[in-house]
Amino acid sequence: MTLNNLFQFLVPKDKKFFPLFEQAAANLIILADTLHEAVNAPKMEREELFRKIEELEAVIEEITHKTHLELSRNFITPFDREDIHALIKAIDNVADNMHGAASRMRLYQVEKITKSIRKLTEINLEACQLIGVGIKELKEMNHKAIKETCKKINKLESKADSVFDKAVADIFENETDAKNVIKYKEVLSALEMASDKCKSVSNVMEQISVKHS
Repeated sequence: MTLNNLFQFLVPKDKKFFPLFEQAAANLIILADTLHEAVNAPKMEREELFRKIEELEAVIEEITHKTHLELSRNFITPFDREDIHALIKAIDNVADNMHGAASRMRLYQVEKITKSIRKLTEINLEACQLIGVGIKELKEMNHKAIKETCKKINKLESKADSVFDKAVADIFENETDAKNVIKYKEVLSALEMASDKCKSVSNVMEQISVKHS
């Protein structure tokens, strides 16, 4: 048994931080699913879904705040304090950007939802589901599974980049109304940034795994 494994064996089972990570990930998945549902729903049904997204983002923000409070109260943590901060902040950033995309659609009254927007919300939903899987694997320090999950998230981020680049090119080529160019680019940018932040979560999980392997 290595010194690190011995230390982990002696440290009491974490009852503070992983429940918070799991709550944040669960709410993140619901948020991503609600956003994907919203962009596939008729316009008249979107407002209720956008309100739900706003509520979920606030819940995740509160979980982030609780995590920071627990860091100030607890000397013993399941892994490095800066990694706990980085992980919960990265999850919060994903939620912020998906909420930002929803807010822009709501504020700019985007009526026609493009295939690219739907595709990006689908990619983000899949990435968020993988984040949920990754958090469970991190709890068990299942290093091989964490690596595979992170690899899948990174591939999705690359896919999102391709969808975004093509969508923006299409807008500039085919959209004649300057206001619509701005509207769609803002929404697409927020969705693409959400996929970037999913990759950030992946990077933090992988770094934690490497430190504890």
